[in-house]
Amino acid sequence: MQVAPSILSADFGHLARDVEAICEGGCDLVHVDVMDGHFVPNLTIGPVVVSAVAKAATKPLDIHLMVENNSFFVDLFAPLKPRYISFHIEEEKHPHRLIQKIRSLGIKPAITLNPHTPPEAIEFLLEDVDMVLLMSVNPGFGGQKFIPSVIAKAKRLKAMIEKINPDCLIEIDGGVNDENVKELEAAGVDIVVAGSFVYKHPEGIAKAISALK
Repeated sequence: MQVAPSILSADFGHLARDVEAICEGGCDLVHVDVMDGHFVPNLTIGPVVVSAVAKAATKPLDIHLMVENNSFFVDLFAPLKPRYISFHIEEEKHPHRLIQKIRSLGIKPAITLNPHTPPEAIEFLLEDVDMVLLMSVNPGFGGQKFIPSVIAKAKRLKAMIEKINPDCLIEIDGGVNDENVKELEAAGVDIVVAGSFVYKHPEGIAKAISALK
């Protein structure tokens, strides 16, 4: 299991320190939640702050856009050369075009599904993406409770991926901890995003990442 800690749960007063801590603690990716205050009711970080994150990180960035104008934000963050940029299918009118744009910039394209969106909504896009991110909470805020129905959804998505694009990975974001991670792995999940569990673990960041792996 790959682990992508979300810096949304980091101490933004000591952001470089907290990014370095997850990289040294054994994470695989640094998950960056970009929110615009429109698609979701929260406003997070722009390219100036993410540039500082990229400088502190020794692991690749995994940028999750929760925004209305996806193409604009792709242009903002592409110069930072993240490994993935994921966008929400619910907000994008021309997803295939955006996927092609992201790939042309040398970045792996990924699609995100909100908890209510069925995997069948992206069946005809699966062959073109490198990852699908399933939200297991409602997007916009950290520290929410895991929505159990996403496990059945992950299984359905995994079956589709195996037929259409076996190289496509599944990522889960929201409420992940050491109690549900084994069930997620059994459902076919490859990468877990965890913020609160990693940064607030009583035994420290490295222990939290190890528990998820």
